[in-house]
Amino acid sequence: MAQRSKPDLTTETEWPLYLDGEWTWPDDAGTLDVVDPTTQEPFAEVPAATTDTVDEAFAVAEKAQKEWGETPPQERAAVVANALEAVHEYHDELVELIVQDTGGTYFKAETAIHIAEGHMQYATSYPFWEGGKHEKSTIPGKENIVERQPVGVVAALVPWNFPFNLTMRIVPHAIALGNSVVLKPSPDTPLIGGGAIAYLFEEAGLPEGVLNVVTGHDEEIGDHISGHPVPDVMSFTGSTEIGKRVGRRAAEQLTVPALELGGNNPFIVTDDADLEYAVDAGTFATWAHSGQVCISINRHLVQESIYDEYVDRLVERAESLPVGSAHDPDTIVGPVINQKQRDRIVDYIERTVEAGATLETGGGHDGLVIEPTVLSDVTNDMPTACNEHFGPVAPVIPFSDDEEAIEIANDTDMGLSGAVHSQDLARARKLADRVETGTIHINDQPINDEPHVPFGGVKDSGMGRYNAEEIMRELTQTKWTSIQHEQREYPF
Repeated sequence: MAQRSKPDLTTETEWPLYLDGEWTWPDDAGTLDVVDPTTQEPFAEVPAATTDTVDEAFAVAEKAQKEWGETPPQERAAVVANALEAVHEYHDELVELIVQDTGGTYFKAETAIHIAEGHMQYATSYPFWEGGKHEKSTIPGKENIVERQPVGVVAALVPWNFPFNLTMRIVPHAIALGNSVVLKPSPDTPLIGGGAIAYLFEEAGLPEGVLNVVTGHDEEIGDHISGHPVPDVMSFTGSTEIGKRVGRRAAEQLTVPALELGGNNPFIVTDDADLEYAVDAGTFATWAHSGQVCISINRHLVQESIYDEYVDRLVERAESLPVGSAHDPDTIVGPVINQKQRDRIVDYIERTVEAGATLETGGGHDGLVIEPTVLSDVTNDMPTACNEHFGPVAPVIPFSDDEEAIEIANDTDMGLSGAVHSQDLARARKLADRVETGTIHINDQPINDEPHVPFGGVKDSGMGRYNAEEIMRELTQTKWTSIQHEQREYPF
């Protein structure tokens, strides 16, 4: 395994693996091109690691965790705080890397960094939360102590849509709580979701082996990671289809799966909503990052009496959005991640129109940039509505009354996020309470993530929760120690 020098966030075109505190390129590794979605041209390359390298990463992480787990809490907190300072220091470089690696706009890049900073700031408090407590005993003279301890090794498989902040909602927390990590980024975004994370934590003074980053093709090492016997927690964010496979393989090893999966998020607009404000919210949560957000609006459900006006206003907004290169600071709707995703989204649009929907605007594409698209006369069984389309598409579905709105909203296997717009807060709350979803937002839109509020889905949208105390519970385990201060009398 050949050692390499540390890459440069701004100029390096070759990014090695980060293994046991060293930047290395395994002798048996192939090469994986990193492609800019805007230009569709490679701009860097990373190793395509083999399963042998994965095994080595887990062995290194397992060894390093023992000492790291015994490190005083203030030292663990300081490393995460230092990494946060590094994010501030390299802010501009990280923005450019997000734009180039993900095809995200500058607005998207700034948003991702802001969210990541919040998660990291919150994680600095975790080492001081993990203390134990005393519980009463049913046996005279016994003292019960319940302590929280690190789980051990955490495996993290992160997606391509928001790789920076979605990595920073698991890696700093795991590290702060005394765990070690093996991180595999998506092959579409291996730099901002992998190499840059290692770069920042190396700058922060993290001991060797606590964080290891392995890049490669999903089909070659993904299953090996999810079914590996070493990790104690398997963190995965991605599609429901892949997430179910990851969860099954992890469970076979008695590894705890923490899964945030797909969403088919409803946006309910009632006849008494502030229509202009609802359209504002609907515009943002449909076309932010070209709809490539697990908690974006997948279906607009609009009451019949205001349906036509809502569609007209949404079309007007869609046609006003700046569209094009992610490298243009004014762009709002840039490219989707790759050709496979583009073809899938376009296929959904075409089949929805064939099924009877009306294409109000959009539907075309230039390279990987799909025009902001609005579809009216949509029913819940049409392709853009019954699937997580994950693109810049707004299927608008009419409903007659609140009962039908709930029926349509819940007619999906997923339940990740959603929103309700009504100026009658009692009505809005009744609707929100009945939507089967892990998060719901009244008079807002569904793209919300706050580090101190639990986040996760129901039904096929995942299991477990991120953020706040919920992720601390995922990344620690309890140990019961009892002390018998007075001799007991035993029955025999």
